[in-house]
Amino acid sequence: MIQRRTLIQAAGASAATLAAPMLRAQTLPAGPVRIIVGFPPGGGTDILARVIAPRLQELWKVSVVVENKAGAAGVLAADFVAKAPADGNTLLMGHINSHAIAPALNPKLSYNAEADFAPVVLVGVTPNLLVCNNDQPAKTVKDIIALCKARPGHITFGSAGPASAQHLALELFKHQAQVFALHIPYRGSAPLITDLIGGQVQYSFDTMTAATPHVKGGKLFAVAQTRPQRSKAYPNVPTVAESGFPGFDATTWYGLIAPAKVDAGYVKRLNEDVNKILLVPEVVERLAASGAEDSGGTPERFAEFMRNERSKYAKLVKDAAIKIDS
Repeated sequence: MIQRRTLIQAAGASAATLAAPMLRAQTLPAGPVRIIVGFPPGGGTDILARVIAPRLQELWKVSVVVENKAGAAGVLAADFVAKAPADGNTLLMGHINSHAIAPALNPKLSYNAEADFAPVVLVGVTPNLLVCNNDQPAKTVKDIIALCKARPGHITFGSAGPASAQHLALELFKHQAQVFALHIPYRGSAPLITDLIGGQVQYSFDTMTAATPHVKGGKLFAVAQTRPQRSKAYPNVPTVAESGFPGFDATTWYGLIAPAKVDAGYVKRLNEDVNKILLVPEVVERLAASGAEDSGGTPERFAEFMRNERSKYAKLVKDAAIKIDS
């Protein structure tokens, strides 16, 4: 009897040992994974997606590719993922535009920024950089304001598109500085930066992630940064807040998001694995160089973060009477 019980217990233990990897494997998608980016290649969202994708592919032994679906400042990509099958094969590199600013500006969005998605993990929060090319004569916040007041409506600020993070940073700046500047929207940071370097547009509050390679390469000049405290990546660049506008805060953030009905076990596995990736020294270095901070944490933390951001931008849009322009 004792021998039989021992055999049964051993068989049960073996089954459990075999079942554990099977259950773990079931949380992975069956086919290739696409991380959808709502902007052209070369922008901050695209850069961070391409930091995560190859390392996730290495961990999972499944193809993980970045797919760019640019348009409407990330809204088209978010809508695509909201309607995608909840099989784990389609993810969104979520962005402040699609999940905080757009809901504030457009209550008739084709998706619900909360109900239609499953937050996975916050990848990073960065300041924007107020940047210009080296030929611009005004290279301080004070001088740019003076220039805007001297030539109202003639000083150009580029953005990644109407209702983008860059656009809202500009609107906040105009509201607080009481100036009128001309907004020039692009289809993402990459084409904007090309024209900024070439002098077709004068200034931009671009994402630190996208602007940093060009600032470090000497093609753009960093005038100011837009979080209340200086980023460790730019200790010598003043904030807009310390340049005469206390409390000025206009960030950009990125995070992985899945369709709403995706399996909870998959979200947990993806969250755990991306948190591991975020601790890889090379990844830490890449994020730090781009000014990306506050990375990682639980899906619940990311969900709460996005709720707070939606409330923040809803208030800003109302208080500053911001409208979408073209």
